[in-house]
Amino acid sequence: QLQLVESGGGLVQPGGSLRLSCAASGFAVDRYAIGWFRQAPGKEREGVSCISTSGSMTIYADSVKGRFTISRDNAKNTVYLQMNSLKPEDTAVYYCAANNRFCSLGKYYYDYWGQGTQVTVSS
Repeated sequence: QLQLVESGGGLVQPGGSLRLSCAASGFAVDRYAIGWFRQAPGKEREGVSCISTSGSMTIYADSVKGRFTISRDNAKNTVYLQMNSLKPEDTAVYYCAANNRFCSLGKYYYDYWGQGTQVTVSS
């Protein structure tokens, strides 16, 4: 059974940092493209970043470029999202997702989803 579990969310002040983790079980993360998505109240779920199966390609939404970094630890079967210089508009529930096709910020390409972790950026 393929499963994704996010962790690392919390409350942080503007300008602060958080690192989200996406722990996978039932499959190897280096065999799937892994994406991070977020959904703020009343808004559509949007793609934030993704990493390809090979790890050689990463994609970032314009809103997070230069601030967020996606990475993968194959030994731990975990994908991370390092978030720096956080802004109030980054407040959302963050989800990781997997698909066995390609790296994309399009949510409809993904077949497996975690339960989400809340990130709140506020002073």
